[in-house]
Amino acid sequence: MIFLVVGADRVDAGKTTFSTGLLERTGAVGYKPRAGNDYWFDHDDCRRALSAGRLYGKDAKRLAGAENGARAPERLNPVHRLWRPSPGGGSGLLGRSDREFVVDRVGRLDDGDAAGEPTFVRNATADVPDAVAEALPLEDAITVETVEEFNEIAERRYVPAFESLAAEIESADVAVVESYGDIAQPLQSLDPAAVAAVAAVEPGRARIYPGDRYCRACEIASSSPQDGQLEKRVPDVLEYLDPLERVKLPPLSDTVRDDPARIAEAYAAAYDALLAAATDV
Repeated sequence: MIFLVVGADRVDAGKTTFSTGLLERTGAVGYKPRAGNDYWFDHDDCRRALSAGRLYGKDAKRLAGAENGARAPERLNPVHRLWRPSPGGGSGLLGRSDREFVVDRVGRLDDGDAAGEPTFVRNATADVPDAVAEALPLEDAITVETVEEFNEIAERRYVPAFESLAAEIESADVAVVESYGDIAQPLQSLDPAAVAAVAAVEPGRARIYPGDRYCRACEIASSSPQDGQLEKRVPDVLEYLDPLERVKLPPLSDTVRDDPARIAEAYAAAYDALLAAATDV
């Protein structure tokens, strides 16, 4: 059984808080197929990972922590992108006017290359901060300068990593898959028939959908440019659907958000509705 958690709001929708409480409620395993953070705006998070020669974000770390820390954040998250601001303007390699991609980690520690390490893909058109270059083995990184080069590497490296993750998720008894930003489908290779129910989260509420109807709506919704590729956005998908339930989500203090058990209690009504949607399949 797979629960998909997506964000109906582009920024700070509350997906990770909702997902950690859902992990506590169900005893599921969690996944964040794609994630990213910004070297400037998320500097403390970057420093913590880089100090250990690693690249991951706080969302994957929180999901791993909700599982009692048995897995490293990278095991939940095969692709993590490090951005940095691009104050000078311009579209950058992947078409963003406000920021540029610096480096990607592709792989999950022990399913990368023959040495058991992940692959790093570096944007040769962007300056790499000294701290990043010192912390990561970028001398062995794959460098890309054009979108065409990036797309070719994506086919060879990224797609197999996502396919491997999808197979693992589908084999789990219960899995929670968290999307990124307001992207409707974080893992294209995941079998839509395996998605039992979907929670579209935004500040103050969650809307609950059956997985099959949500995935069919994804097929017909229009695509929008996002991070260098065309992807379906949650608001565009939800235009084709009526939710089974609309459930209020109360605001939570930092102390509560740090405790999956207290999140599970505070959001119990939303989790009840999500589990009911899954059992009605």
